[in-house]
Amino acid sequence: MKRSTLAFLCCPDCKGELVLTVTDGDEQVVRKGKLHCPVCLIDYPIEDGIPDLLSRTRSGWGSPPGSRK
Repeated sequence: MKRSTLAFLCCPDCKGELVLTVTDGDEQVVRKGKLHCPVCLIDYPIEDGIPDLLSRTRSGWGSPPGSRK
């Protein structure tokens, strides 16, 4: 993920700003790390440069696996 992409990302639950923590990368690219929402107190991982921004709450998009009737 390019660091400049952060300006276009928001928390999928509250739409708030995300805080970036990098564990592997350089000045332009993040290969591993996390995006943290200080409002929801949720971390969204970044693995191989790909942020996983799927909702972590029941009120978010979609249904948890196994919850369909």
